[in-house]
Amino acid sequence: MDTKTRLNESMKDAMKTGDEIRKRTVRMVLAGVKQVEVDKRADMEDMAVVALVQKEIKNRREAIEEAKKAGREDLIADNEAEIKVLEVFLPQAMPAEELRALVQAAIDETGAVAPSDMGKVMKVVMPKVAGRAPNDAISSAVKELLNK
Repeated sequence: MDTKTRLNESMKDAMKTGDEIRKRTVRMVLAGVKQVEVDKRADMEDMAVVALVQKEIKNRREAIEEAKKAGREDLIADNEAEIKVLEVFLPQAMPAEELRALVQAAIDETGAVAPSDMGKVMKVVMPKVAGRAPNDAISSAVKELLNK
């Protein structure tokens, strides 16, 4: 089942059970999906939906940091609950060792030797990772292996 279908099913279930946090969170993601589809006049691919979910999680993590600075415990709790709802829709996380192996293979494949070659390596790695690792983890692995 693709991510968009899972989101729709989760929305229906949340409405039946009265789970307001899940309903609100999933509704926001589905609204984002719908907006992109209207703008592009095409259905979103599954990986694009996963990327949108990752973006929503990143936005909530940033909101948590801002809420901590402002001392707003209520906002922190709300955002953490929303992150837990969204994480269900992400593919199983890639182990760090597997990510490092993929990055090393991409470095060998592209012949990259310096941090300035990071773009070439990222272009090869990103499709292989397919949303199973956060972009910042991928880029830090690439930087680390290129700086050896």
